[in-house]
Amino acid sequence: MSDVPIRVLIADDHLMLRYGLATFIDQQGDMKVVAQAANGHDVVSLFRAHRPDVTLMDLRMPGASGVSAIAAIRKVDPQARILVLTIHKGDEAVYQAIRAGARGYLLKDVPFDELRDAIRAVHRGEQRIPAEIASKMAERLRTGELTAREVDVLKLVAAGLANKEIADRMQVSEGTVKRYVVVILSKLGARDRTHAVTLAIERSIIDIDDVDLHR
Repeated sequence: MSDVPIRVLIADDHLMLRYGLATFIDQQGDMKVVAQAANGHDVVSLFRAHRPDVTLMDLRMPGASGVSAIAAIRKVDPQARILVLTIHKGDEAVYQAIRAGARGYLLKDVPFDELRDAIRAVHRGEQRIPAEIASKMAERLRTGELTAREVDVLKLVAAGLANKEIADRMQVSEGTVKRYVVVILSKLGARDRTHAVTLAIERSIIDIDDVDLHR
């Protein structure tokens, strides 16, 4: 074990979770929490200020998404070692985080000893992606990626809007919306609109909290 502790930056918008993680990490003889961020903007600023060895980050935070923060940190330091700790287990969430530059991906129900080992592994420059998450990544690579515009349409479908309402909202023709829906169903392998929304939520392509249910 090195005499120099692994310097860790924690980014999560839940205070009690940050406190629990910081307490656990600081109890390890070879680790030290150097800063804590409550949103996506702060984590990038704190990374610049502290240059931690490992950044432990949630994907869903106010201010900027975890994926955006990962990409921003990697622009500051292409060698940044980032470990995602999140509730999002859908294949799209995994794909976006790894593509942005995360070196590890763990779910928040992971045992503490596994989290500790993952921090050490990522610090050594290794990847740490559990088999279940790796299989989701492989599944994602076999499917077509929805475009940003298609995701926008899907969110409006999830909000319960009909094609005509979506067309009015997006200022396109109803026929264009119908074509978008056909492509979305095909890419997701969905039977119908409801199935498409269900699959998209399961895969973390859309988050129900981001859907405007009030139109």
